[in-house]
Amino acid sequence: MSGVEDVRGGLVARLLVVGGGIAGTGAALALHKAGLDVTVYEAHPDSAEDIGAFLTLASNGMRALAEVDASAAVTAIGFPLTSMRVLDDTGAEAAHVPLGEAGTAHLRYRCVRRGDLNAALQAEVDRRGIQIRHGTRLVSVDDRPDGITAHFADGTAATGDLLIGADGLNSTVRGLVAPDSRPAHAGQQVFYGYTREVPPAGRPETITMVRGSSVAFGYTVSPEGETYWFARVAAEPLAAADIEQGTPAHWRDLLLPLLRKDATPAADLVEATADDLMVTNATELPTATPWRTGRTLLIGDAAHAASPATGQGASMALEDAVVLAKSLRDTPDTDTALSLYESVRRPRVEHNITVSGDISRGTHHPSGPRGGGANRPGDDEIVRQLDWGTDLRGAES
Repeated sequence: MSGVEDVRGGLVARLLVVGGGIAGTGAALALHKAGLDVTVYEAHPDSAEDIGAFLTLASNGMRALAEVDASAAVTAIGFPLTSMRVLDDTGAEAAHVPLGEAGTAHLRYRCVRRGDLNAALQAEVDRRGIQIRHGTRLVSVDDRPDGITAHFADGTAATGDLLIGADGLNSTVRGLVAPDSRPAHAGQQVFYGYTREVPPAGRPETITMVRGSSVAFGYTVSPEGETYWFARVAAEPLAAADIEQGTPAHWRDLLLPLLRKDATPAADLVEATADDLMVTNATELPTATPWRTGRTLLIGDAAHAASPATGQGASMALEDAVVLAKSLRDTPDTDTALSLYESVRRPRVEHNITVSGDISRGTHHPSGPRGGGANRPGDDEIVRQLDWGTDLRGAES
């Protein structure tokens, strides 16, 4: 069995990944490729977690997938985005630019529903013979000199050499690693919706961003003619009970007066949306959140959740997966590997938290269409970090 030497004398050969979402499945694929024995433990009973919202995988996220040979699993779902146009509050086009690495088919931005992406990645994990156990909700961890044991609500337990907390914004694992680090409101409420009831206002493979007078709005049209849209509104956080009890009609009534101030397609798209409308709060974790203790490491949103303004959450999680696997592969012991991983990842993801949060709070205007941590053509350092054939040592920034 391959693995790296543990600082306590053994081999890091068996890894427990808690969370079967984007970060967890991405980590499983990368760690398996690095020759490690991985099992994923997912609290949800099936793959259909968070079906409603959609997201964009940026070119850097698609590159991370390519490095673990998973491009085909994701390009089989959703649709590509090769350009972005920007409208002002009068509806006039202020910019229209290529998006990411639009010239390379498997690296193009991709718009997908989160539930579809989770299902596709979990299916790829299963196809490669990596075990994923559904319905296993973590309740406690025993970290000992000879290994770490995870205890689950169904009474089962599992022991490994390293536990990876990939269990998202409301991470149970983070409560063990960094109990004082809690998600905070990033200044906006975020609405998502879908409609087929109005003629498409967008161009093929294009996402349109609307710089409204009081709402940041974006939309794109699928090849089937369905418009996907989102709206970010500066506001106090909604209580969990309000989100649960709110109706699509209620959310429409909140949005429409704000959108009607502007001469853009946004109001018509929202008005034409029936039941496929949902809302959440923009949330972030503070920078300097601890990521590890003993044999436990946090990745993805569990470690560095950012507001959705830069659209980089999923892509950053996939980058984490590749860099973690390479760190374990390229170093002689666990402590060195995790130190390398953190030194490479922390500056990049915390820059994204800061920029994305500033955009959400209206304190920063990005110089480019995506802002923040989005990969751009010619970003040689992140390309090198993700390249499976390169050694990460020396990549610290």
